[in-house]
Amino acid sequence: MKIELTDTTSSKINAALVQARRAVGAPATGMILSMVIVTDEGSAYDAVKAAREASREHPMRILVVIRRPGKSPRARAVTRLDAEIQVGGDYGTGETILLRLNGELTAHADSVVLPLLLPDAPTVAWWPESAPEDVSQGTVGDLSQRRITDAAAAEDPVHELSVRARHYHPGDTDLAWTRVTPWRSMLAAALDQKPGVKVTSAEVEGEAYNPSVELLGMWLADRLDVPVKRIVSEGPGLTAARLNTPEGQIELDRSDGLLAHLRMPGSPDRQVALKRRETAELIAEELRRLDPDDVYRATLLHGVQRLTVTEKPASAKDAAEQVEEIIDGTEPATAPASSSSASSSSSSSSGSEAPKPRRTAKGGSAK
Repeated sequence: MKIELTDTTSSKINAALVQARRAVGAPATGMILSMVIVTDEGSAYDAVKAAREASREHPMRILVVIRRPGKSPRARAVTRLDAEIQVGGDYGTGETILLRLNGELTAHADSVVLPLLLPDAPTVAWWPESAPEDVSQGTVGDLSQRRITDAAAAEDPVHELSVRARHYHPGDTDLAWTRVTPWRSMLAAALDQKPGVKVTSAEVEGEAYNPSVELLGMWLADRLDVPVKRIVSEGPGLTAARLNTPEGQIELDRSDGLLAHLRMPGSPDRQVALKRRETAELIAEELRRLDPDDVYRATLLHGVQRLTVTEKPASAKDAAEQVEEIIDGTEPATAPASSSSASSSSSSSSGSEAPKPRRTAKGGSAK
């Protein structure tokens, strides 16, 4: 069922929601959280589609804040709220409310959103495209327990990691980090099969300006305290991670974005499923745990100073000449960590903080 409201208020939207639930035969909500999506008209469709797919696992009320500040002085002076309510049928298991804020109302989204949040339920905010520098502050962020951004959607993805680190608050996370969860789990599991092995250095390979590649390299550097070399490939996305040990190289190679090859010394090569995941899968993963992600915080805050920004090269080949290492060890490591250091933080959230690296560092990638 779809209900459209023009020049309305939050109280009228709530009344229309009750009417819509009764019309579809679902007077009880049965939802576990509220998700606030802050986007524009161009990105709203894809964001709502992903959130609806995630709502199959996490029934939720989806509030889509679409700002229309207006281009002319007359348009900016108009204050109007238009809404579209979608419940039941093809609209998924939850409720979707599209809120179009016009004129000066765009600066007061919290006054519109707050009365529509589910009572006694957590709130998650998601910026699919551009996000404010400090997402924990402002009209939506301060209402949310979890705040999701996507550095890959920024104009300068690697620099965006620096912005996220500078304004980090507990509860912040980024889909660029979520994308490397299977890689971290696979590498930690591989090291668990080699108890006591010493990792001497590592390599990460992927597209230029891919923040997930940078985050994986920063995580390896922080957890293992070893030099990590950044290699640029044509993609797609993250294509390989290699751990160098005295026994040989542990390599996880995914050249096609679907299937990876795991190679370990003393073991036969294996194929493992490691496909690039859709946005809906990433959102569903983030909603499984709403507590602060301490491993993400440690990786971001301790590793972001290794990033440098150079002029954008014309091709991946040019980028490969510019990007050498995420970490350049200028002094010898006292004792490289064993495999248990990485495996202890392979999950998305952890109660312990990653050890601070003992190496100085320099840039990881171009933009």
